[in-house]
Amino acid sequence: MNARVFVDTNVWAYVFDAADRTKQKAARRRLDEERKRSELVVSTQVMQELFVCLTRGQHPITTAERAERAVRDVSALTVVQIDTPLVLAAIAVSRQQSLSLWDALIVQSATTSGCSVLLTEDLSHGQIFDGVRVENPFR
Repeated sequence: MNARVFVDTNVWAYVFDAADRTKQKAARRRLDEERKRSELVVSTQVMQELFVCLTRGQHPITTAERAERAVRDVSALTVVQIDTPLVLAAIAVSRQQSLSLWDALIVQSATTSGCSVLLTEDLSHGQIFDGVRVENPFR
């Protein structure tokens, strides 16, 4: 494997979201491509958010059982543990870059795990954080 790629919650969620077929196809295609050439990385935050995203609201994307299975599948990847030093580092990033703490935790997780790319639609495409380039797979 040549590189590490951090995958944010929204990319995983679109894999299951048939309400937006265009983004679903784009997410599946990009993840398939990245699995062939890169090591995929997530964090415990992504795993938690994925379960909530897939099961919340009046019209959940999928059942709790399928969401749990999705989280179990994602947990087989490289997983960054959110711990106290990471939270404190993310607070610094949040303050320096004017990001929400949640976005800063994603950025910091990607940075500390040695990723070169962060796949997300939540940050600006092309933006670079400490050597990690943000790519929006839905552009």
